[in-house]
Amino acid sequence: MNRLLLLGRRFVWGVNAAGTATLLGAAINPTPADKSGDSLFHPTPKEFLREMSTDRPDKTESAYTVDAGHFQVEMDLATYTHDRDRSGGGDLRTEAWSVAPINLKAGLCHDVDLQLILEPHQRVRTHDRVAGTVVHQSGFGDITVRLKKNFWGNDGGRTALAMMPYVKLPTNEDGLGNNAVEGGVTFPFAVELPAGWSLGAMTEVDLLRNDTGSGRHAAFVNTVTLGHDLIGKLAGYVEFYSEVRAQRGVPWVGTVDLGLTYGLTENLQLDAGINLGVTRSADDFNPFLGLSWRF
Repeated sequence: MNRLLLLGRRFVWGVNAAGTATLLGAAINPTPADKSGDSLFHPTPKEFLREMSTDRPDKTESAYTVDAGHFQVEMDLATYTHDRDRSGGGDLRTEAWSVAPINLKAGLCHDVDLQLILEPHQRVRTHDRVAGTVVHQSGFGDITVRLKKNFWGNDGGRTALAMMPYVKLPTNEDGLGNNAVEGGVTFPFAVELPAGWSLGAMTEVDLLRNDTGSGRHAAFVNTVTLGHDLIGKLAGYVEFYSEVRAQRGVPWVGTVDLGLTYGLTENLQLDAGINLGVTRSADDFNPFLGLSWRF
């Protein structure tokens, strides 16, 4: 969930000759800790860590990076996807299960982190009710490498912006991918709204292989998500997701996504949610349960 955070504030206090506590330095407008010298091998001290921000459970990526020298694991504990396609007179039912898909993050410096997304095991069952056939696929999925650069707002301010290029490597087994190297760039944005609301938005441009197997086309992803704390450490969000491909005959994909997050500690968060398709080309529904851990 995208959040704007004001963390890492440092105050300097002194005592005057009369013994009265006196504030020295910027008491009214404290400045954030200087993290510009922090790196993978010179970690940010724990007392100056920003609040943990994750790229899950919503589809809108976070505009914040992992602090330098620290690591973050974000993963699904369980996820299931169901889709039934009756277009063109057919009747195709697809069910997919993913076991522990995981995003491994490392803070390289104060405003850049490196991410490695793995899909250890996937199972897909495709039932063609017209032809009376059932196809099973299972195995390792593709690997995605991402690099996120925050431009502003990492440690304070009402807005934040980042850029995250990525490349997908065709490492899948049993036909679980299109066996093509693909990539793109994402621009996540976050803003703090009145009354405790937070808003996240994202624009993404991808370069994908055509479904025919030859040639490439562009795809454009846009999302917007609204979040708010509910009770204690429990928060919720609602999101709209849209994907449009510049490929003839491919309809746009739209989903409405709902979810909850619960912070067990400052470094451990649980989440659960469901993504609901609102267009025929989208998966019908996708429930999931996951966690994020920073260390």
